[in-house]
Amino acid sequence: MVSRFGRGYTLVEVVLVVALMLTIAAFALPNVIRDIETRRLPESARQMRALLTLTRANAMYDGKRYRVRIPADDELDSDGGERQPIVEREDEPFLEPGTYNRVIDPWARGDTLLGDVWCAGVRLGRPTLERIMEERFVDELAEELVEEVDEQESEYTEQYPPLYIEPDGTTEWVTFVVTDAPRDIEIDALFEDEESGEQYLRIEVILDGNTGLCWLQRPFYDEELDLFQEHGWPPVLRRDFIRTEPLTEEDVLETRETRVR
Repeated sequence: MVSRFGRGYTLVEVVLVVALMLTIAAFALPNVIRDIETRRLPESARQMRALLTLTRANAMYDGKRYRVRIPADDELDSDGGERQPIVEREDEPFLEPGTYNRVIDPWARGDTLLGDVWCAGVRLGRPTLERIMEERFVDELAEELVEEVDEQESEYTEQYPPLYIEPDGTTEWVTFVVTDAPRDIEIDALFEDEESGEQYLRIEVILDGNTGLCWLQRPFYDEELDLFQEHGWPPVLRRDFIRTEPLTEEDVLETRETRVR
């Protein structure tokens, strides 16, 4: 007898529908995971920018000196890990000058760098063509040298100078380099591991210490550096630019006329 509410589903039909849904999920899940992993690096860079902006705002609000730094070797961050940036404040500049205490407020804690993303270096000072070319040349030479593990570790710790933010919000220009590359491989502008064929990107979070303007910028290709050098343009876009397609002259002119959003 058929119910007045309509025909019900048999067990076989339910099993077939569930099997079909599982099959679709099995095909879709890897793409979803890959998309999430791809978004971790730019999202981490955005969160690093937000942390710098919040630290600068709190320094001006409290009228105290702050600093942002990457944990040293064997040092734990505020969440018990080893990758997240640490925010500290000089609470007593007159009684205890130079003594910084960790900021434990919620805005200064949490996962700024997501997944396997980590900070590969901190560079103080305004980016210039001369400095970029010098660093690029040093990187190329370093790839040809075989260094001892202890030498690599000592150089690694020297790559993280702390960023000091004054009570008026001013600071040095700074570039935080974040990447999703494994820590045991060399970091280049766009590094591709020859053994696995994997390509690892890096994004530079650049802060103008005078204005507080902060943007995300990928490293420039050699032909792009030639373009900047030809026109005498500083390698400072002042707007987000992380797409992998090469910059053209029209792109540079457009970015120089567009503000960071």
